[in-house]
Amino acid sequence: MKTKQILTLCMLLCASCVHAQKQNDSLIVAFYNVENLFHPSDDSLTRDEDFTPTGAYHWSYGKYYKKIANVAKVFIAMGQGSPPAVIGLAEIENERVLKDLCHRSPLKTYGYRFVHHDSPDRRGVDVALLYRDSMVSILREHKVPIVFPFEPQTRNRDLLYALVKFPCGDSIHIIVNHWTSRFGGYAATIPKRNYYADVARQLVDSVLSENASANILLMGDFNDYATDESMEKHLRAKKYSPDNMEDTLFNLMYHFVNQNNVGSHKHEDFWGCLDQMIVSHSLLLDENCLHIAQHQPHIFQAPFLLVPDEKYGGVKTFRTFLGPRYIGGYADHLPVYILLEDVEN
Repeated sequence: MKTKQILTLCMLLCASCVHAQKQNDSLIVAFYNVENLFHPSDDSLTRDEDFTPTGAYHWSYGKYYKKIANVAKVFIAMGQGSPPAVIGLAEIENERVLKDLCHRSPLKTYGYRFVHHDSPDRRGVDVALLYRDSMVSILREHKVPIVFPFEPQTRNRDLLYALVKFPCGDSIHIIVNHWTSRFGGYAATIPKRNYYADVARQLVDSVLSENASANILLMGDFNDYATDESMEKHLRAKKYSPDNMEDTLFNLMYHFVNQNNVGSHKHEDFWGCLDQMIVSHSLLLDENCLHIAQHQPHIFQAPFLLVPDEKYGGVKTFRTFLGPRYIGGYADHLPVYILLEDVEN
């Protein structure tokens, strides 16, 4: 292994240890794009044929259950044996894989339940929310359909909204996102992500119109970075500063913008944060019973999620497939999370 790769892995291991030390008794709220978590059975209503035993990826039940176990391993390791209270997921095929994840994986001992709605996405991939019902409860939830007025025939992934109650008695309005990818060209797909941002912002404004100090968390794979126009101009998520509490949304991932080789996703030689945590100002007020520890997000960079990058140097994510070849890894994204202080009044 090259010296640069060894140093990078050592740095990531140290960072992972530091994050573990900071967790203490905080509640973890995480998001993870698990990359194509399909059940091997064929759904005649979606384009999932590649992920069947006879499909392009020869997706067997053995590979599927290993993928389920891998996802569970990530969350148990993230919490040092006590996995997150709430988890947003992207690229989940259906309710069946969520049941297997909750009840037929090492997560089964932690009492997870889930919120999920099938979306119109042609491949059949959706977002979902897992939660430990011994720690939090769902007060209400619904899906938010996305129909582009400029391209109404497309079938898009819904947003998922849930109002989640925490032990101190306060609640967070959580919106799980997986916006249109850059496949087909970055410029050509900008209007689609901008529209997602507009819909998400309308939902935020609706919540704030009823309670100006509401706790709001948007998390997901936005397929844009914190500085892109969908984030800054349409969602209007700003960089947090103690001197700037007038804005209503703050994108915590600005924390990583100027850090080299740090991110939740790697494209060629560039690490960046397509996966983001965006919050209302109330979650940044330390005097509130619910608030984000140190006002910072975290990227779970456990060494087992990474492999040497022989082409571009450093490391890259350890994926399930490398092209069409099965290699048995985890996903093409790293999980992101926040530590939530829950202080009973």
